[in-house]
Amino acid sequence: MTNRIGNKDIAQHRSKQEKKRIKQDNIAREAVKKATAKAKYRNEVKGRVSAAQAAQAF
Repeated sequence: MTNRIGNKDIAQHRSKQEKKRIKQDNIAREAVKKATAKAKYRNEVKGRVSAAQAAQAF
């Protein structure tokens, strides 16, 4: 749930610029997550544990 100010949610009090900035931040944050996940599994054979993951298991 969002926090409330009186009868309205805080999000209803945000300006257009603030909403735009938050949206851009979220998109950028998601792009970073995708890039790290992609790099983690790049060049791996499906179903096979990578050397890095095998080292962590022991």
